[in-house]
Amino acid sequence: MPADNVTITDNIAEALSGFLEKQEPSQIAVLVDENTSEHCLPLIRELLPTQPNVIEIKSGEVNKNLDTCTQIWAQLTEYHFDRKALMINLGGGVIGDMGGFCAATYKRGIPFVNVPTTLLSQVDASVGGKLGIDFRGYKNHIGLFQEPNQVLIDAVFLNTLPERELRSGFAEVIKHALIYDAMYWNRLRGTSLAQQDWTNHIDHSVQVKSRVVEQDFREGGLRKILNFGHTIGHAVESYFLESDTPLLHGEAIAVGMIAEAYLSVKHSGLVSKEAEEIEDFILAIFGQPKIPKDTLDAIVQLAKQDKKNDQTAIRCTLLESIGTARYDVSASEADIREALEYYQAL
Repeated sequence: MPADNVTITDNIAEALSGFLEKQEPSQIAVLVDENTSEHCLPLIRELLPTQPNVIEIKSGEVNKNLDTCTQIWAQLTEYHFDRKALMINLGGGVIGDMGGFCAATYKRGIPFVNVPTTLLSQVDASVGGKLGIDFRGYKNHIGLFQEPNQVLIDAVFLNTLPERELRSGFAEVIKHALIYDAMYWNRLRGTSLAQQDWTNHIDHSVQVKSRVVEQDFREGGLRKILNFGHTIGHAVESYFLESDTPLLHGEAIAVGMIAEAYLSVKHSGLVSKEAEEIEDFILAIFGQPKIPKDTLDAIVQLAKQDKKNDQTAIRCTLLESIGTARYDVSASEADIREALEYYQAL
């Protein structure tokens, strides 16, 4: 079952209206970017009981920073929001992460609702209460844990997405199968991207993540399995974030899953045949973004700043087998470089 505060619906109008009737907020703000303002806000605007205050920010991970937070806090202040006001975060992972962070810290916290509009945010960021922003090039370096009052997921928003965004979200669907459900993995890899059942994937991923988070909300142990592909993937994403060829989150995590599957063979018992299955399917879906040789030192240094690390080692989540993950596996800088070199050589 999904978490208690998560509703998967095929009628966003009914779900949002029902929630607002129970809450009776003093004011409402809707946080959007230029894309969700154009394509998604019209789907909910008429459902809001009063004229909402719309806060529009620039899209993209590169804008998930303190400067944008200052803009959001300033507008909430100008609107005279009190602690009974409500923030609706309408967008993908950046909107949910940053909007939730701003709501949770404004006047020590106001209620907020996430309405995720991308596949990535619906299958991953919608569950678990992780909020945060990037800082000095380090992804999600500043943040906190705080559950939204409600998450409303409707696959209708996926109709607004280009194929590249759908593909990016699919990386997290793949990850959930690899760490938790071998049968689902076999189902995924037998189907092309165009034939995937997005509604079913949303439900499956939300259930997997809800089960894990319920047992370990603050990521002291089991929840770390959700980080498979993310130690190297986040480092790759961070490096290319301000380049001329930035990668979407899922594209970087796809690189990370191949590299960390390689390390899984080396350090946690994954058999080579399964690593090859992972590699072949991910390459078939995502292709192979190029990681130039002269970027490796910088990417390794970024991996050293990963939140899961301790003072003595880089900590990875690796696979023992497809469907079973092990967290807190030590990896050296040489391991990270070797895995990236393996990826380069494919």
